[in-house]
Amino acid sequence: MKKMTAMSGFPEWTPEQRLLEMDLLSIISRQFTLFGFLPIETRAVEPLSVLLKKGDDKEIYVLKRLHDDGESKDAEEGVGLHFDLTVPFARYVLEHEHLLTFPFKRYQIQKVWRGERKQEGRYREFYQCDIDIIAKEQLPLSYDAELPVVLLEVMSLLPVPPVIVKINNRKLLEGFYRGLGIHAPNDVLRIVDKVAKIGPLKVIDLLKTELSLSELQAEQCVAFGRIQSRDLSFVNAVKAFGIEHSLLTEGLDELSFVLSFVKAMGFENIEVDLSIARGLDYYTGTVYEGYLVGHEHIGAVCSGGRYDNLAEGARQPLPGIGVSIGITRLLGYLFGRQLLAPTRASLLEHYVILKDESQRVDAFRLAQMLRKRGMPSDVHPTPQNFGKQMKVAEKKGARFVWFCEEGGQYSVKDLVTGVQCVAHPQEWSRPESTT
Repeated sequence: MKKMTAMSGFPEWTPEQRLLEMDLLSIISRQFTLFGFLPIETRAVEPLSVLLKKGDDKEIYVLKRLHDDGESKDAEEGVGLHFDLTVPFARYVLEHEHLLTFPFKRYQIQKVWRGERKQEGRYREFYQCDIDIIAKEQLPLSYDAELPVVLLEVMSLLPVPPVIVKINNRKLLEGFYRGLGIHAPNDVLRIVDKVAKIGPLKVIDLLKTELSLSELQAEQCVAFGRIQSRDLSFVNAVKAFGIEHSLLTEGLDELSFVLSFVKAMGFENIEVDLSIARGLDYYTGTVYEGYLVGHEHIGAVCSGGRYDNLAEGARQPLPGIGVSIGITRLLGYLFGRQLLAPTRASLLEHYVILKDESQRVDAFRLAQMLRKRGMPSDVHPTPQNFGKQMKVAEKKGARFVWFCEEGGQYSVKDLVTGVQCVAHPQEWSRPESTT
């Protein structure tokens, strides 16, 4: 038989790791709820015409039947797996607008698919944990400041290294580039966004060769991106360039407001970083990237921003803003470096020993009584030596082992303390001294 090999980019955790992942997802969803976000789930596919407007065609997975006759509407138009949750959310809002209350705050925890190149920390199938706020006509700037607060609050509750959120504003970048006389700011953004990957010198070369920028323009674009600050000193650093443009001023004011607000909420792990651009074209204002402190080399583990024009086709503008936590990317790195380990083998608490075949029905009744009280329970499948059954119970992570005694009586043994006593499953309670 041919040996099965793992498929690159499609992680499959062990049961213990999956339990830990589920715990983290529970914490995240609970915190999202506390901030007033409502859950939704969208379909896995979207029309290719929509996906291609917002994403890289090299990363989009096309979906079709193996024996498609080509006559269906889906086959004619083409559909693909969604590569993020923001694009399907925009479509969802357009289709369900009459059922929603605006500003609409939603959270969505769902898998996405992206044809990433094979490299550490990049997956082709992964969970994203998204929050977005979408409004009609105008989306108050206060939401730009609220989202990093949510991110920092959520990440502080997870068993992971501290996270620092770096912020920037696309208006500030575009205004600076236009002030330099550059008329294709999005092309500059696309290249400048590569500084962390290829370095400033190569970025300067690309700006000159691909966009025909002068040496001075290219150098200033890169120098501008080097500005970093955890206080408002970045304002003077920007003004020192002597560049003027209305978008530059607007972006500077918005970024100052966001930083000041988050600081006023008591969070210090936030930093203005003018190299943050976000590669996707739909961002138009504030942008965010969150990094694990001390592990910045793996890239952003959470990110997002404002998108004033994503929900196109609506009867009125539907501006929005959102952030996403890449939980699979985060766990893959932490599991691989043994920086995070599961604390339990299973959810099983109780294990029923099977003395002989005549006890099978009684053993299952015992387990069922425990389950009805919300206590995860299992029964050993075959009569065996008690010692072997106890070892199985320990491997499964059970804390308490139950026995069917004579005359319809039961006893339970605590595998941690070694104490065994007569008990009834409908009345027994966990000893107070145990954890």
